[in-house]
Amino acid sequence: MTANLLDFDLEGLAAWCERLGHKRFRAVQLFRWIHQKGVADFDAMSDLARDLRQRLAGLAQVRALPVLAEQVSGDGTIKWLFDVGDGNAVETVYIPEDDRGTLCVSSQAGCAVACRFCATGHQGFSRNLTTGEIIAQLWYAEHALRRRLGTHERVISNVVMMGMGEPLQNYAALVPALRVMLDDHGYGLSRRRVTVSTSGVVPMIDRLAQDCPVALAVSLHAPNDALRDELVPLNRKYPLAELLDACLRYLPAAPRDFITFEYCMLDGVNDTLAHAEQLLTLLRTHRGRGVPCKINLIPFNPFAASGLRRSRPEAVKAFADRLNGAGIVTTVRKTRGDDIDAACGQLAGDVLDRTRVRERLARRGTLRLAVERTRPAAQEAAA
Repeated sequence: MTANLLDFDLEGLAAWCERLGHKRFRAVQLFRWIHQKGVADFDAMSDLARDLRQRLAGLAQVRALPVLAEQVSGDGTIKWLFDVGDGNAVETVYIPEDDRGTLCVSSQAGCAVACRFCATGHQGFSRNLTTGEIIAQLWYAEHALRRRLGTHERVISNVVMMGMGEPLQNYAALVPALRVMLDDHGYGLSRRRVTVSTSGVVPMIDRLAQDCPVALAVSLHAPNDALRDELVPLNRKYPLAELLDACLRYLPAAPRDFITFEYCMLDGVNDTLAHAEQLLTLLRTHRGRGVPCKINLIPFNPFAASGLRRSRPEAVKAFADRLNGAGIVTTVRKTRGDDIDAACGQLAGDVLDRTRVRERLARRGTLRLAVERTRPAAQEAAA
């Protein structure tokens, strides 16, 4: 089988070229052609030695992902559905703004974490993506957008690993992909502008700090373990105290001096002022010093299977005002692309579930029952 050159970071490509008898500078040239110029035809790589081009034609390819569909939102957001084979498809979203262009990239076909408010989690899990499949999303989007806009300048300035999947559960493929994004011979993105979002895989947070520290966003969504156990099942393995400890360990290597905590606002579930007080206490007093952080409140994007509702605007404002008033920088994420199901938590693609998640969710009952169990405590705290 021919090698997919999108699978290699620069060091990996250099080692591969050396096995063919070519020096590192040839790998750098090849890497630039692929990632900076978006060229997949080896014959068009004019400064490569002819014998190398001939060998590449027989041994390798730049294997893009077939595009099954493209949708464009009224706000300019673009969503692509990519075919990753065996009946699986993943979604990638481009969000244009005045000062940046952000690409939301998937790391898995489906997701095994099964957060209750996430359409991908309700869909189940099929498999990890390869490094090449992760990078192919950026490769296609960057160069398709350049052609569409008629520019040779970089269009995508930020990448967030917030698409389908839990990135840190696909660590071996994730790190080389991050290195391609950061490499000056590749996409040249700043570590501050590449974000890995995680539901809290503690050992891999520690490894990422050593291997390739980029901006870190943690899907928090609850201020106590009892509620987070229901919303983010991974919390049963890595509870809040362990997760916040990992965040503190990550900070010395991070490109920013804070951790971003994402908090999906769910009506009557986690959005009361009592929950805000619990969150303040958790983040300001952990280990006696608190966790330097910014909080991103995310309006819930409903889908039929969730049984959940979006928090009322006045509840979101009151929650944000309480946190900001206490000195924790808190923003409310603007919903983008919800008319094409491209907003946060809506990505679902098309996945052959190997985890039978729907059966497991049915056995556990609906979240509504869990919410009813947590409400009395919240109401008592509010009183």
